[in-house]
Amino acid sequence: MRASRRRAAAETSGLPAFADDSGLAVDALDGAPGIYSARWAGPDKDFGRAMQTIEDKLTAQGAREASQRRAHFVSALCVAWPDGHVEEFEAKVDGTLIWPPRGGQGFGYDPMFLPDGHSRSFGEMPAQEKHGLPPRGKGLSHRARAFRKLADACLDGGWS
Repeated sequence: MRASRRRAAAETSGLPAFADDSGLAVDALDGAPGIYSARWAGPDKDFGRAMQTIEDKLTAQGAREASQRRAHFVSALCVAWPDGHVEEFEAKVDGTLIWPPRGGQGFGYDPMFLPDGHSRSFGEMPAQEKHGLPPRGKGLSHRARAFRKLADACLDGGWS
């Protein structure tokens, strides 16, 4: 994430600037698709095709066992203030890629991602369970975890 662009936006506007990005990193694919996760879905945003591409690459490598299909979602947040101060937060959730995909909730690669310690894919979990923070949700997602770090920094006086 380019903090310099956020800083320039904040300084120019006189208001805080915020940006986030996330992606799926597959260990057996050397971290791909990573920051290019959305691009793998193509201009028509066909994540069914993107999931099939990942599955094809894993199959070609003989990655059939759960231990060979490790992956994690990563989320990065950046907040820049008009005075030039920048804060960055990153969080991840580890899991295993499953095939065939399960569930119609969420978006992107959620149906093929089984978070550690759970029996349902992100595609099978309602948004409140996946993204919601306690007490209403479990804050399981990478985004929820990153936003929690941001909130903790704000509320705990982490920015001085």
